[in-house]
Amino acid sequence: MADKLFEKLKNELHGIAKDVSLKNYTTYKIGGLAKYFFIAKTKEDLIKTIKKAKELKLPIFILGGGSNLLVSDKGFNGLVVKIDITGVEFDKNKVIVGAGEKLTRLSYLLADKGLSGLEWATGIPGAEVGGSIYGHAQAFGTKISSIIESVQVLDLKTLKVKNLTKKQCNFSLKNSIFKKNKNLIIVSAALVFDKKKSDKIKNQIKEFLHYRRDNHPTKFPSPGSTFVNPEKKITNKKLLEKFIELKAFNKKGVIPAGYLIAKSGLAGKKIGFAQISEKHSNFIVNLGGAKAKDVLALINLAKKKVKNNFGISLELEVQLVGL
Repeated sequence: MADKLFEKLKNELHGIAKDVSLKNYTTYKIGGLAKYFFIAKTKEDLIKTIKKAKELKLPIFILGGGSNLLVSDKGFNGLVVKIDITGVEFDKNKVIVGAGEKLTRLSYLLADKGLSGLEWATGIPGAEVGGSIYGHAQAFGTKISSIIESVQVLDLKTLKVKNLTKKQCNFSLKNSIFKKNKNLIIVSAALVFDKKKSDKIKNQIKEFLHYRRDNHPTKFPSPGSTFVNPEKKITNKKLLEKFIELKAFNKKGVIPAGYLIAKSGLAGKKIGFAQISEKHSNFIVNLGGAKAKDVLALINLAKKKVKNNFGISLELEVQLVGL
């Protein structure tokens, strides 16, 4: 039976596809089919696609690099628009960059120019500028908001493009206005960097890459960290006596979620072909053929155990789609 809706989409959106496996577009390698799938390579592509989807009353999901994402095994019954808007423009220490640019590639381009501020992001699987701003990415004590001057967005309601200042982005712990207002789609960003010698920047990049290689489970697909590290302090005397590391975490004001999960006895725990990593327990990895429901079961188990053992409610960093 002919798909009349698809025929209407094809007439205006060159390159649109049907029944596309989303596991091929996520770092988790998990997810069912997108009923319709389109890659937007320009701002004009994006506006045209969203306008057409609204006319046809199609559900829309905006996809970035596919990290920090767990997609249902049932997929998405609507139009998935992958943002692939790239391009890097240098103006002294300011850089205008498309939302689809990979952070690792960008960090090396900056290093060659002697621009410092993104070294910490090198090696984050699948991370792109847009998704990293959306989730207020951070690592090694540095947040992406520290280099942001402004963010260009498309408002899905009005189909108008506007610029938001860093203050208007409402950044907080692994959060932003973009998580709260799904109508604001990141198109590009103006980033500002510090000048530094290229060799020093590249040495710092090497150090961060080595750390990730040695401490993160890079051999298996994952979305990155599953939970936000809680900015909490534990005052329970029995817990402080039992887990001596908590005193040091209290001084920092941040407790690693992986520590809480491991101390809850869940390191290495498997459900189906999903596993809480033994190397770093804030990573739930796909051993090969894992289902979204298996990962979700481990997520719920970790939340329950940590709550029971430490009185802390873990907050998801991974975005759930269709679950």
